[in-house]
Amino acid sequence: MKRFAAIYLLTMVLMSTVDLRAQVPVSFATELERLSNLQLLPRYMEGTVVKQVSSYDTTGGNDDGFGGKYSYLRKEAGGLVIFDHEGQGVIERIWTPTPTDDTLDFYFDGDTRPGLSIRFRDLFNGTVAPFLKPLADHKVGGFYSYIPIPYQKGCKIVFRGKKILFHQIQYRTYDGLYKVRTFKKEDAGRERQRLQKAVALWADPDRDVRNFYPAAPAVITKKLLLRPGSSAVVAALQQGGRILGLELKPAAAFNGIWKQLDLKITWDDEPGPAVWVPVADFFGFAYGSRSMESLFLGATGAKVYSYIPMPFDRKAKIELVYRNGYKDLQPVELFATVSYTYEKRNAAKEGRFYALWKNEHPPLGAPYVFLEGQGKGHYIGTLLQGQATDFTNFTEFFEGDDATTIDGSMTLHGTGSEDYFNGGWYAQPGGWVERLGAPLSGCLDYSLPLGRTGGYRFFLTDKMPFRKSILHTIEHGPVRNNRLVQYTSVALYYATGPIARSVAPDNERTRVWVPDTVTFYTRLMRHLTYNGNLQLQQGAAALTGKDNAVLNINVSEVPRGKYRIFLHQVKAATNQLEVRIADAVRVQDWRSVAVIGGNQPVSLLIGEVEITDASIPVSVLFRSGDPQPGLVFDRVMFAKEK
Repeated sequence: MKRFAAIYLLTMVLMSTVDLRAQVPVSFATELERLSNLQLLPRYMEGTVVKQVSSYDTTGGNDDGFGGKYSYLRKEAGGLVIFDHEGQGVIERIWTPTPTDDTLDFYFDGDTRPGLSIRFRDLFNGTVAPFLKPLADHKVGGFYSYIPIPYQKGCKIVFRGKKILFHQIQYRTYDGLYKVRTFKKEDAGRERQRLQKAVALWADPDRDVRNFYPAAPAVITKKLLLRPGSSAVVAALQQGGRILGLELKPAAAFNGIWKQLDLKITWDDEPGPAVWVPVADFFGFAYGSRSMESLFLGATGAKVYSYIPMPFDRKAKIELVYRNGYKDLQPVELFATVSYTYEKRNAAKEGRFYALWKNEHPPLGAPYVFLEGQGKGHYIGTLLQGQATDFTNFTEFFEGDDATTIDGSMTLHGTGSEDYFNGGWYAQPGGWVERLGAPLSGCLDYSLPLGRTGGYRFFLTDKMPFRKSILHTIEHGPVRNNRLVQYTSVALYYATGPIARSVAPDNERTRVWVPDTVTFYTRLMRHLTYNGNLQLQQGAAALTGKDNAVLNINVSEVPRGKYRIFLHQVKAATNQLEVRIADAVRVQDWRSVAVIGGNQPVSLLIGEVEITDASIPVSVLFRSGDPQPGLVFDRVMFAKEK
């Protein structure tokens, strides 16, 4: 009898525990709240896992959607099944660079009739509520939606078309801690106020701490004069609380290729800084100038800003360090504003904020690591800049996929580097070709001649929790990490303690490297134009007649200086060639160029040029005594004179 009573009591306790756990509600309304409430960002999301279904090439190759072979799970009578999850969850992000007019059917909780049917393209163009801009939009070649789609028992998405290409569907699973309410079409009208709140916040260009924290915080303001080799304390708080905002003016103080100013933030009695990052890299500057104006971190024309909530237990210290080491460094005058409250961290529910800064040349054969280590927390953001160091492969390092392993299991695998940043089609018109950003993601820069690019992405509703460990990486190159590159990254996360420590910034790692060789590719982008008997044929430039042939080169991205110009000759049927070059300084005389006929690739020196005004193109005129010169080249290189 006593044994039966004990079993009964234990059963009742377990049932009451399950009942209690099941009371945490998840719905379209609660998920919309997470789109606009930054105060939720430090909180752990116990009992959830972020996963992703994507069109990546599961064999390890680079067919991540090009042919559609890996773009669906299975075929059914109604079309292609691209997503199928049983259990509680919320779809938090949908991305593609290739939307179509075909219909997506969302089947919820095992129903045989779709609970939502929408044209694929209408997920992103702002014409159908609740998929409204800028929560769902199109930037730098990619289409994304952050509109939450919750479901209680499961969700299946069927693409009613013959072929689907690139896509990523990111979702969060929920265990018994939660009770999820399935999305209904009426939710768009029922939650219109919450939806419009998020839309208004994301669309507001006036970045201010008051946009995120309606209760007026306490404020520290300081005027700082920093000299090379000195440091200054911006704020030192001696009781528990949270930093809500950090602003530094003027933003122009952080321009330039030196990046000598570092931001240090230390929590409580930790032995090292939680944040130790060059100011320019933390606030999204790229290659010497401001480039990111995201929802809660970035730089306007007037200021750099962070509105990321940073709770701490007992004390906090914010410092600026001005490293010495270069001639002609000048004192810097800054105005700093720190917004904070004395609402200290709830250690059981919230993590501390950390930023891991790295500058590395990842070895061939191994991916680049954003963050790796043991601990409990969640990942919220990535800033990345990449500089090619092998100019025969331009920016092909950006063909690599991201991959995330949480607590020992791979949870996300992407389809390409620009895809990770919600973009698409690097080096293609209308794609990933310029500095352009959305509230949570964007392109920091793209220069094909200089072999560089970068992107940023913040994980707001889709922040990635880890309980024991995290490994977050990205490949460099189409396959097997086979492209040489220099990466600079900042990984942002919350955790019980540091997952990894930044290497102290130094002059060697922080200077922006400006290549001595600038390369223009005949088959890519808009930098080269051809006239007369110089024509583009199968991706290469071909001299098809003996005269009337002109190559115009847009040199707007070329640093000032004197250069030698080379053609990467693929083949030639003649050894008779003359060129005449015109730059911003002068029109040169005709000169003879020694050409070796045949099919052997060679670098052909055709002359010198001086870049003083980058708005004036360089023109190269060709002529030959041979009516069929057959000269073909696929690259034009500017090598800086030393």
